[in-house]
Amino acid sequence: MDFKIWKAAIVVMTMWLGLFGKTAVAQLSALNLGETTPDQKDRKVNFGETTLAGTFEIGGVIVSGTKFADTATLISVAGLHKGQYVRLPYDENISKAIKVLWNQGMFSDVNILIDKVVEDKIYLVIQVEERPRLTTFKFVGINNSQATEIKTKAGLVSNKMITEALKQDLIARTKIYFAEKGFRNAAVTITETPDPKVVNGASLLIAVEKGDKVKINNVNFTGNENFTPARLKRTLSGTKEMARLSLEPANKFTVYPKPDRSFSNYMKQGGFLSLSKTLDHLNPYFRYGFLSSSKFDEKKFREDKTSLVELYNTSGYRDAQITDDTIYRAENGHLNVELKVDEGQKYYFGNISWKGNTLHSDSLLTELLGIKKGDVYNKDLINAKIQGRATMEGGIDVGSIYLNNGYLGYRAEAIEKEIRNDTIDFDIIVTEGPQFRVRNINIIGNERTNDYVLRREMYIYPGSIYNQSDLIRSIRQISQLGFIDPQKVLPEPKPNMQDKTVDIDFRIAEKSSDQLELSAGYGGGIGFTGTLGLTFNNFSLKNLLKPKTWDPLPMGDGQRLSIRYQSSGLWYNSMTFAFTEPWLGGKKPVALNVALSYGRFARNYLGYNANNRPIASPYDSYIRNLGGNVSLSRRLRWPDNNFIVSVGIDYMNFKLKDYPLLPVEVPEYRNGSSNNLALKITIGRNTLDQLLFPKSGSNISLSMAFTPPVSALSDNDYSSLTARERYRWVEYHKYKFSSDWYQKLVGNFVLRLSAKLGFMGYYDKNLGFSPFERFQVGGDGLSGFNFFVGRDIIAHRGYDIYSTNGEYNSYTIFNKYTAEVRYPFTLDPSATIYGLAFFEAANGYYGLKDYNPFKVYRSAGVGVRVFLPMFGLLGLDYGVGLDNLTNSYGDRVRFGAAAKFTFMLGQEPQ
Repeated sequence: MDFKIWKAAIVVMTMWLGLFGKTAVAQLSALNLGETTPDQKDRKVNFGETTLAGTFEIGGVIVSGTKFADTATLISVAGLHKGQYVRLPYDENISKAIKVLWNQGMFSDVNILIDKVVEDKIYLVIQVEERPRLTTFKFVGINNSQATEIKTKAGLVSNKMITEALKQDLIARTKIYFAEKGFRNAAVTITETPDPKVVNGASLLIAVEKGDKVKINNVNFTGNENFTPARLKRTLSGTKEMARLSLEPANKFTVYPKPDRSFSNYMKQGGFLSLSKTLDHLNPYFRYGFLSSSKFDEKKFREDKTSLVELYNTSGYRDAQITDDTIYRAENGHLNVELKVDEGQKYYFGNISWKGNTLHSDSLLTELLGIKKGDVYNKDLINAKIQGRATMEGGIDVGSIYLNNGYLGYRAEAIEKEIRNDTIDFDIIVTEGPQFRVRNINIIGNERTNDYVLRREMYIYPGSIYNQSDLIRSIRQISQLGFIDPQKVLPEPKPNMQDKTVDIDFRIAEKSSDQLELSAGYGGGIGFTGTLGLTFNNFSLKNLLKPKTWDPLPMGDGQRLSIRYQSSGLWYNSMTFAFTEPWLGGKKPVALNVALSYGRFARNYLGYNANNRPIASPYDSYIRNLGGNVSLSRRLRWPDNNFIVSVGIDYMNFKLKDYPLLPVEVPEYRNGSSNNLALKITIGRNTLDQLLFPKSGSNISLSMAFTPPVSALSDNDYSSLTARERYRWVEYHKYKFSSDWYQKLVGNFVLRLSAKLGFMGYYDKNLGFSPFERFQVGGDGLSGFNFFVGRDIIAHRGYDIYSTNGEYNSYTIFNKYTAEVRYPFTLDPSATIYGLAFFEAANGYYGLKDYNPFKVYRSAGVGVRVFLPMFGLLGLDYGVGLDNLTNSYGDRVRFGAAAKFTFMLGQEPQ
């Protein structure tokens, strides 16, 4: 009976489905999905809510909730497309699509819903909620420049989507920025506010509290037995302790055990006999580095740890290492840094054997190596000796003897052969390779300068055996031309193993070095005042009449042309013309120099002439000069090719009209005409690596000048002649010595040491010293146009021109010593700027009887130099005359009265 009832039910159901098939399926699906019933028509169903199971074909995908995002792109990124099959109630492709869309970082909410199901097709909706976009942002608590830097580092721009990742990145970058400046406790808060003016827009307020600056309180070492803490701390160039003066020691608490640094132990071990031990003992209480940065920098700290290990390695401690370090906050809120050192054993060089060398004997290579058995082990030293690292100073070592003879493929490796107790034996494996010749030299980057101007400065040329020293010398010569950027002279050797030749590409960058001076004015009773000066440092005389070759002037031949006119109205006028051809004839380094000059200088202050008549006109009392010089100079080959000799003839005519040339030394000579004809000889040696900011090398010169001994050819009794007659022809012999030496110190600091001295003598004791060509010491070398009246100006920073009763002194002997430490702020060709600190000592003497090279006036100070291509050298110094701090009575003088600003223009004075 039950079977019959079930059978009848199945028949009825089949008939019902046959009559209402499609509608029934749709309604059944709707019941299962809960979506399309009349009372729930607009409701979309999440995959987690559906009771439907089975595989369905995607009939379509739409996107809901977007405001700015492209819907087609989002569908493509989701990876869901029409015709794709998905399985319900769970499908991995649906989960993957949601994850991919989340990872775009564009949305605050992502969901995929079922819109409807029709037969076996399913229609999907990607529902998203876009994150707001940045409309405006503002930093508070910091200045504008800091905000700009942080904004740039974080890439913060308007219309960028605001995400949590963006906020966290901005907070992290802000904290890192201030941590690098020493503010390690900076706090950053970001507040997001909807922007009512922009749909889906928001503003960010970034509040920064920098907090106090955190410095390094103390650096403590443990395990250092062979180096004092002071020596190790000097190696930490980027991790410096803060300045302090305290009764409490900075290392009161340490993590690692520390040695006994009590005062009793200091006295017991004789620490007072050692400066370094005394400084170590005082360091926890007093540190004088008020100008050094003491902020903690993680990157510099890592570099300093490497430097510490290198210090030990170069001192024989091959196995030295830093086994541990810690950084923690001290009681004063700053940082303590502690380093645990394991120095290891000290090693020494043992036997050194050579392998692979066929061109040179073991004994020669050992001699060039310069390392003997028993010397302290230093792996860097032995590598430097065998690799032949080229420098501007040259030098001979193992590497250079190969590289300077064409063995461009030379290689050498020092291998530790055996370690016996504290001794290490080495095998040096040499690969000599073939000898190379230069095939081609290509110059790249010279747009204005002719090739031959650069090629003639080179010491390496096609067809010659490759020579590393000649290549380095060529770099130096090109760098000193003045119109080539010395930082960008980059030769690149390209060896060809097949034919044993090498091509060299010289890459250069030209820089502007021409100079213009222009100023003008006019005053009643004075007339025209001003300066007009032009200097061309890469001039071409042969193209002067060929306008088509101008760029924009006749340039490219390396010649120098200078024209200058200066006027201070009726009281002072001067004109100069100078031309230099560095390679006369174009075949040999013989330079021709031609110069002409004219000037007139009148006394421009109220006074009285020799007849006690008041001076009222610039024509009443003046000095006028007219002359020129011609010289030839040549680079020598012996003793080496750094020497230069110059021979020239100078002539100058001086006319005095009621002008007190030497009111102290020769008061009677006020009127007359004097002729100065002299033979000048100069011998010099220049090894500077560059002109504007030398870092190494020296420049030494000795110049001599001789006038004809006219008095010896005359029967006149010069003791009875008037000054006007005695000085018609000037007589003297004169010598000047100058030496400048440069050495690179730590980092970019450069030391300059200089010594200059001069001496003038006479032929006839009845005639005595010439009133011209004496030495004037003091001042800045520019004041009062004193260069104009036949004197050598010797500047002395911190002092006015040496004078007696208001009249400038003129000496026959002088000494000057200078020590400078220079630091470059920028070496860019468009503006070379560097600062300096100097100590200077100088004095002038009237003769050998009062000459004392140690009796000098001392000064010290700071300065800055700026070289601009269009204006040349500009300089400013602030010097204190140390011997002016007390007066002649021994009383102290106000500091400001002993200090003086010194200006310079165009070139460094002597």
